[in-house]
Amino acid sequence: MNDIKLGAITVTRVEEMHGPIMPPAAFFPTIPDASWQQDEDTLTPDHLGDGFVHVAMQTWVLRSEGRTILIDTGVGNDKARPAVEAWDHLDLDFLGNLARAGVRPEDVDLVVNTHLHVDHVGWNTRLVDGEWVPTFPNATYLMPRADFEFWHPDNHPGLAGGVNENVFTDSVAPVHAAGQVRLWEDSHAIDAALRLEAAPGHTPGSSVLKLSSEGDRALFAGDLIHTPLQVREWGHNSCFCEDPAAAVRTRHELLGWAADHNALVLPAHLSGPGALEVERSGDTFALKQWGPFDRL
Repeated sequence: MNDIKLGAITVTRVEEMHGPIMPPAAFFPTIPDASWQQDEDTLTPDHLGDGFVHVAMQTWVLRSEGRTILIDTGVGNDKARPAVEAWDHLDLDFLGNLARAGVRPEDVDLVVNTHLHVDHVGWNTRLVDGEWVPTFPNATYLMPRADFEFWHPDNHPGLAGGVNENVFTDSVAPVHAAGQVRLWEDSHAIDAALRLEAAPGHTPGSSVLKLSSEGDRALFAGDLIHTPLQVREWGHNSCFCEDPAAAVRTRHELLGWAADHNALVLPAHLSGPGALEVERSGDTFALKQWGPFDRL
């Protein structure tokens, strides 16, 4: 766990797990090997090692205007994930980590799912007496309408065998049935300092959260980037992007916003735990500063 103050808002990082996930060429099929080799020394060991890209599953806890807000909820326990053996029927102490950060499930006011991929919604629910129930009983869950509709099994017959198999059924539908989901489109103001904005491409409903408080700015970037290398190589996507062209456009636009507003960039999965400050460099971007987010 780590925390910082951004204006009037306290930000705490709570980790579910971290480690190697995929070889670079599989995760980012179009990034040239030479680019990885060029930055290998700086990416190792936090973001690259033993032939694999390293990532973290983590939740950002924001305390703003008296409310406790979670951004993304990881993979979750007890869930059948046949496409990803390492995530299948997990038994992790994420709720213990959350408690050590001073957050009980009943304390949470809002849960933000930046999109509805498997590794962003897992702790939306937990298994109780054989039933999936909302983990955060007093929270409103903010979900992008475009992703809710896209990943709904009635609209997406190709879920079987993919990474999102079972995800809607065990991690989305139960909180919707409990009346705790609010679907939003285009943008959504959480409070005076926090605003959700659509950032399509990775998934149809992918979103980011922008923070602006007392002169500090931050971009909670979801899956806009998975590795620091995508700052310079912003034209390259992960293998999980549903609309590659839109993902590239969105990444360029939002990295430009972060550079122009001196905003701290907090992606969902940077291990380390990683945060970035970016700047324009001609027609591309460069890392102005990067490292553990509580030290930038």
